[in-house]
Amino acid sequence: MNTDLHHLGVAELAAKLAARDVSSVEATQHFLARIDKNAGLGAFLATDSKLSLAQAQAADARLAAGERSPLLGVPLAHKDVFVTRGFPSTAGSKMLENYLSPFDATVVGQLASAGMVTLGKLNCDEFAMGSGNDNSAYKPVHNPWDTSRVPGGSSGGSAAAVAARLVPAATGTDTGGSIRQPASLSGITGIKPTYGRCSRYGMVAFASSLDQAGPMARSALDCALLLSAMAGPDLDRDSTSLDLPATDYATDLIAGYAGGTGAATPKSLKGLRIGLPSQFFGAGCSADVLQAVRAALGEFEKLGATLVDVELPLTELSIPVYYVIAPAEASSNLSRFDGVRYGHRAASYGDLTDMYKKSRSEGFGDEVTRRIMIGTYVLSHGYYDAYYLKAQKIRRLIAEDFQKAFTQCDIIAGPVSPTVAWKIGENSDDPVASSLADIYTLSSSLAGLPGMSVPAGFGAHNMPVGLQLIGNYFKEAQLLGAAHQFQLATDWHTRRPPGI
Repeated sequence: MNTDLHHLGVAELAAKLAARDVSSVEATQHFLARIDKNAGLGAFLATDSKLSLAQAQAADARLAAGERSPLLGVPLAHKDVFVTRGFPSTAGSKMLENYLSPFDATVVGQLASAGMVTLGKLNCDEFAMGSGNDNSAYKPVHNPWDTSRVPGGSSGGSAAAVAARLVPAATGTDTGGSIRQPASLSGITGIKPTYGRCSRYGMVAFASSLDQAGPMARSALDCALLLSAMAGPDLDRDSTSLDLPATDYATDLIAGYAGGTGAATPKSLKGLRIGLPSQFFGAGCSADVLQAVRAALGEFEKLGATLVDVELPLTELSIPVYYVIAPAEASSNLSRFDGVRYGHRAASYGDLTDMYKKSRSEGFGDEVTRRIMIGTYVLSHGYYDAYYLKAQKIRRLIAEDFQKAFTQCDIIAGPVSPTVAWKIGENSDDPVASSLADIYTLSSSLAGLPGMSVPAGFGAHNMPVGLQLIGNYFKEAQLLGAAHQFQLATDWHTRRPPGI
């Protein structure tokens, strides 16, 4: 068996599968063994080797019949907020412990149709609420670069699994930065597409006007391959799905990419204007992060891009706006978990009201409970106009700020997180500190814009730093293209944690 399969990214592994140098079954067995060996990271909540190997055998049969597609036979794993047939779908919560869905989320089904093999379900903050993945109801996830630190959240299991080479790629979800921030803190690439690009059908809801699925992998090319399969209209099942045709994001990136080896020469980015908001480079960002981000931007300049100063004056208001809107929507969405139809039900109770109270108190963790209470408060009579309605008005102004900035630039860049990964439990008694970790990602989520994190170097304690790239609506291809050229010119995305 090839013992180095875990060092291959999606594009590289797909090329070997297509050439029949390795079988999907062999690759699946290899990754399952690595998952077992590295169980202490806490990245996975569930695996099923029998089910995964059956999918791999089906992929090998398609390959043997001469079928060729960019993802056929490549293993991946899904964040546990995507319902997945055959695997428990818990959303990292006790409320949905052992829940088995009778259907696949649209994103899961699309990747399965492309021939990808599901290795299992990945740990996450409970109901995707958190910034460190230490809010999981089961166990915290450890950052492979330093296991005493968080991998970021809420898609921390996805980020850690990709960074530790337990899987070539994973799905994630981004509500206020939950793809980009863990990608940054764990040293991988991740992209949140324009809101509505990927169907939310079968994704356990947190905040419906913000939640968006996206891929997490080693490189922009790998993310482009996955996003090509994940994105597309799903109008019959998701009313927020965009009525836009599926897009091939990878073809232009693959051109000249010699055998997926990364040996190609980067193309010039002359004419690309990169906007730098002063609000992203102020005193709130640590010096080590700023140094890595500035150096990365210098590489873009070497490739021909032009850096221009822009303003996003309402950036600091994105935190209070988000933490009114998101909890309000969470309060509404999570009201369905009442112990009646599905989910946790208390073992003993007096009457229906008592059953509701006990089931929800036992089934929800502290962070989820806190957000439900905040959301219920801001939606209550007498406070709706003062908080929720005002937050929605400011949200519109935040979106307008971005549109003004995009008259001066094509892409907006800056840090993803103001610091490198912090110690597990460091912010457990200070929820505000965790909230502040999302200061640079929240505004683009509120505006529904696409954004991604690209590995850009290392900061304090030799921990990874990500560069954030934000595009205008539907400009995922432009973001991926710019990131790809940067990655052809640098090797930050190829670095791996010690001992991996």
